[in-house]
Amino acid sequence: MDVQRCEEFAAEARSAKDSGDLDAAVDAWSEALGLFRGEPLTGIPGPFAEGERLRLAERRLTLVQEKAHCQLRLGRHSEALGELFSLTTTHPYNEALAALLMRALHAGNRQADALGVYSTMRRRLLDDQGVDPGAELRRVHEAVLRGDDDFLLGPVTPRGRTARRPVATGRSTERPVGAGQPGGSRQRRVRHELPVEAGSFTGRDREVALLSAPADGQGVTVRAVDGMAGVGKTALVVRAARALRDRYPDGCLFLELHGHRKDHETATRQRVLRRLLRAVGAGEGEDSGDLDELAASWRAATASLRLLLVLDDAASAEQVRPLLPAGAGSLVMVTSRRRLTGLDADRRVSLSPLGIDQAAGLLARIVGGDGSDRERLAVRELAVLCGRLPLALRIIGARIQDRPLWEVEALAARLADDERRLDELAVEDRSVEAAFHVSYDQLPDAERRAFRALGLSPTVRLDRLTLAALLGLVPGDAERRLESLADAGLAQRVTADRYRLHDLAAVFARRLAAAAPGEVAAGQEGVFRLYATAAECASDWSSSFSAGPQETGPFTDWEEATAWLDAAGGELVDVVSRAVAVGHLDEACRIAEGLVDYLTRQGRFHECRIALESLLPVAGQASGGRTVSALRTSLGIMYGLQGRYQQARACFTEALDISRRAGDPHEQARAAAGLGTFANLEGRIAESMAHFAQVAGLLEKFEHDGWLTGSVMTRVGDMHHQLGEYGKAYDRYTEAIALAERTGSPRLHGKTLLRLGLLQLDLGQPADAVGTLGKAEDLARRLGDVPLYSAVLGKLSSAEADLGNHRAAAELRRRSRAVLDEETGTAPEIAVRRRLIWHGVGTEELDGARDFFERGTSLPAAGANRARLSRALDGLGRRRKPDGNGA
Repeated sequence: MDVQRCEEFAAEARSAKDSGDLDAAVDAWSEALGLFRGEPLTGIPGPFAEGERLRLAERRLTLVQEKAHCQLRLGRHSEALGELFSLTTTHPYNEALAALLMRALHAGNRQADALGVYSTMRRRLLDDQGVDPGAELRRVHEAVLRGDDDFLLGPVTPRGRTARRPVATGRSTERPVGAGQPGGSRQRRVRHELPVEAGSFTGRDREVALLSAPADGQGVTVRAVDGMAGVGKTALVVRAARALRDRYPDGCLFLELHGHRKDHETATRQRVLRRLLRAVGAGEGEDSGDLDELAASWRAATASLRLLLVLDDAASAEQVRPLLPAGAGSLVMVTSRRRLTGLDADRRVSLSPLGIDQAAGLLARIVGGDGSDRERLAVRELAVLCGRLPLALRIIGARIQDRPLWEVEALAARLADDERRLDELAVEDRSVEAAFHVSYDQLPDAERRAFRALGLSPTVRLDRLTLAALLGLVPGDAERRLESLADAGLAQRVTADRYRLHDLAAVFARRLAAAAPGEVAAGQEGVFRLYATAAECASDWSSSFSAGPQETGPFTDWEEATAWLDAAGGELVDVVSRAVAVGHLDEACRIAEGLVDYLTRQGRFHECRIALESLLPVAGQASGGRTVSALRTSLGIMYGLQGRYQQARACFTEALDISRRAGDPHEQARAAAGLGTFANLEGRIAESMAHFAQVAGLLEKFEHDGWLTGSVMTRVGDMHHQLGEYGKAYDRYTEAIALAERTGSPRLHGKTLLRLGLLQLDLGQPADAVGTLGKAEDLARRLGDVPLYSAVLGKLSSAEADLGNHRAAAELRRRSRAVLDEETGTAPEIAVRRRLIWHGVGTEELDGARDFFERGTSLPAAGANRARLSRALDGLGRRRKPDGNGA
């Protein structure tokens, strides 16, 4: 070979490289390497010739490496691969060649192959030479793992230009394309098409972090964002994409797919693919009308590119799949109102409205203002009325910019009117109602009807039973429609089985429902009947509501109905109010009366009173003669359980008078039983017996009411117990327990078991009492009845103490005290506190017992019990004699 000529070409290459003409440098190095023909000085013996052969072989390796470096900077990595693969095979321990090969493979988006080269080299060095790879090869390996283009490739230089790496600035940059073709490559414009970011973007830090996390360098990563119309999906992905764009040197593309735009037809996949092919400068196949051919051209054009592609407002996963690029390391972000479950995504973000602080902050930044307290309150109120929805906030913000405060407050007043709210949330071409309508119009007919029905729900949170009642469906079909609406972004899933409509979506649904009055009437009747059935099924005195078989609807027992009511939370009073407002008085009365037992056993007296008192003025308009009396009896029960005996007595007396005039023996008996019960609690035994004698005379007329019959048996047992007639008391208690089991009255069952346990203690049978009270404890816990639970724990403590189990007794006393709410003044609580005095004395916890007693006497409504408590205090004094015997 001509060594001198080779060195001339090498000098020319270095000069061209130094001047920035890397293409000329590559050409010159190629000329120099072309002078090598086989092994130098072949057949010439001697040490000189052998030394020259080694020197020239090393020189060739140096020229190859210098040439490959320039090829990588030009983006011509595919040209370098063949020669590098060949040389690493003949020089298996050359770490510099292996590093260059890894860089070239990484540039071609073949990260897995690059890592394989490192693994092979490392294993070879360890096995054959017992050493680890050197520092440079390790740095290259770590850079491939990180996807560090700056380290691996250096500044990429377009052909014939000064070395400069393209910068993601929002304007196009030139970059070589078609590098694998003979004769070099041609130019294409690197496009950065991300929209201008909204300056008032706020919050969403967690979501931005999820979307901008490092992507898979060996494949195409897809991230999907879904959410209702106007929730800010596009703003979110633009923010995340801008944070990532510097990692994608081949461009950031943004496409509107118009999947949910009323003023645009959904973009066809063929049209979108042609647009994408033009964006990457690939004209081949662009004119085809065949979807498969266009998709294949798109994959071929992007095979060597690392792109960031944002597909906004997709209609379906099917629309998106052909648009995915093929280049390893590329990232695709997709937004849609639907949850695109058919699209393989490594991360999904279901976007909710902003938090109230973020929403108010966004609106405040848009409108400016003086920042006064009054203005902040007005802005916060507007944010609430806008449902914290970014689209609504931006619309309302545009409307009130530079307006005086009184106009802002006037607008808030108009937004508070459901009839006007959606009309106010519109400006020029932006409208919340129009955005909702597009999503609604794309639903099948069955889902449209379901969405309209959801606007009639009397509660914000609802489940499949609610929708089934609104539509007359079986629960399974209702659940499928709810799932479909959630996937379409028109309903929000808040728990595993509960859904809700966004506030503005609910206004929209009610507006749609108003156009179908027949649907409204049937749906409202069905849903109020469901709540009435649940309340009555969960009530202990369900047999009092009807002389016929008890309707249970979709509930198998009282526990299932109770759990369903529990899920409604604090919205039950709203159900009653809504039923009254739309004229369903019969159902409203049924719901309120049925809820009395459910609410009072949980100590929710305020809700119970509101529901009942809201109905008293209109109860006479309900059908059936018992309603007026029944509501007053229910109110008396509530007052009596609070220990407000005077109010309870007034309600029962009024109910008794009304039912007598109406000739209703059943309601007479219920009112008289209430008077007798609370007279007994106040210590007026003779009066109590007179009332129960009246009830006993009426019992045979309403044998269907097992709860009332059982309650009378329990109270009669109490009187026998007080008179020391233990055998008769035992018989009445066991009869009442059997009746409570048969009629499904768990509260009556638990209370009577408590009384039986007390009787067994008085009979000196603590072991039997432990068994009886254990059953009562289980019922009280399942019922969530705090007073009953505390009372049972207290008597269990006595039983354990009588058995000599003082440690267990002390723990039961502690638990009994812990479950009491010291802010309530219920008669059962006062009685429990009185009994706990004796338990404290029994274990010489005298100071604690006295303190507990004194707190009991200071409770509201304790006056009616003061005489009994005073007798307990006298007993306490006697029990404190030195010999411990007094009572």
